[in-house]
Amino acid sequence: MKRIYTADITPKLNNKEVFLQGWIHEIRDLSKVKFIILRDDSGLIQLIIKDKSDIIKLPKESIIEVSGIVIANKQAPNGVEVIIKKYKVLSEAEQNLPIQVVEKGKIETNLAKRLDFRSIDLRKPKVHAIFKIQAALVEGMQEYLQKENFTQVFTPCIMGTASESGAEVFPIVYYNKEAFLRQDPQLHRQLTILGGIEKLYDIGPSWRAEVSHTTKHLSEHRTCAVEFAFIKDEIDVERVEEQLIISALKKVKEKCNKELKLFNIDITIPKAPFPELRFPEIYDILKKLGKKINYGDDIDSEAEKLLNEYVKKKYKSEFYFINRFPSKIKPFYVMKVDETPEWARSIDLYYNGLELSSGGQREHRYGKLMQHVKEKGMKIENIEWFIKFFKYGAPSHGGFAIGIERLTQMLLNLENVREAVLFPRDPERLTP
Repeated sequence: MKRIYTADITPKLNNKEVFLQGWIHEIRDLSKVKFIILRDDSGLIQLIIKDKSDIIKLPKESIIEVSGIVIANKQAPNGVEVIIKKYKVLSEAEQNLPIQVVEKGKIETNLAKRLDFRSIDLRKPKVHAIFKIQAALVEGMQEYLQKENFTQVFTPCIMGTASESGAEVFPIVYYNKEAFLRQDPQLHRQLTILGGIEKLYDIGPSWRAEVSHTTKHLSEHRTCAVEFAFIKDEIDVERVEEQLIISALKKVKEKCNKELKLFNIDITIPKAPFPELRFPEIYDILKKLGKKINYGDDIDSEAEKLLNEYVKKKYKSEFYFINRFPSKIKPFYVMKVDETPEWARSIDLYYNGLELSSGGQREHRYGKLMQHVKEKGMKIENIEWFIKFFKYGAPSHGGFAIGIERLTQMLLNLENVREAVLFPRDPERLTP
């Protein structure tokens, strides 16, 4: 008999025989009747034990396969249950679990211990749901990009030179020489644009060697990075990015109703265009809100919170862009505004006060790029592998990279971004 998943068992199958496989989630002994709650990738179902079977003695999290008869029952979870006819133990778990999959009462396992035993932690339906939702977010992004004729590409994760700041890169031994894990697929995306692939995206990991212990930083994270050519300016980038977000949220709402209920979340699809705040006007906004930042300086976390409250009050929006950052704080490849070069065509997308992405228009003019490299005090020989191609014809272009884990964190109101990573990497954690 072919296996059926718990989510596919409905009252329509009443009196039909089914074959299931999964984990023993809970055992309920009510003296006259005994139940097993079976869990698989799709959800939970109640199994009824009619005889004096030893199945009731199995430890929770043991894996079994079951043949049984479906019974429609309005009192049962999801209106259906299965009477066990026969079963087989596929893998018996140890009696004492290092962490509980079913946590009762107000006592919860702390995050550090959960991550130590992550493979068991992932079995919790609510934790499991995080990654169903995350997968739908990415699917929604890809659906939009493919509809708009973007080509998926795969850029290298190993760099011969540090792409941005040497202090925040992970050096690795590459045969007999030093190399680095990429901080961002930025530069190779640009070279691919110069190679004639005008619209592209790259989903994959990046690394930053920041000794940070905040709830929003990781040493290894994943992005959906998008780049496209022949843009007028950075506003074209904003229009693509907001449609990408809308498509991602629509996909979650379409596919993950059951998972969203576990978090008591009802997604509101944002309306485009998203609000935009710009430098230097941001300094005046913050001043009115009681926060003084020196002209030409970047905003800090306190300023981010104030601007989030300002946008929610004025625009009633959870998503918004910040544009025209001070050029002195941006990498060499970011285009400056020609008329006011102290400002860059650089945009960050924020979601409820958390930066989700960085992007904007890239500098495609060889002469300007060389000028930026000199201004930043960079050694030309270290970036020649990249910059030389701009001598041979480069279209205007721009893009962004959205943090997949951060988007998941904010959507589900998770306290720590590590909860949105299967096996997180931070300054202290390298296993499992």
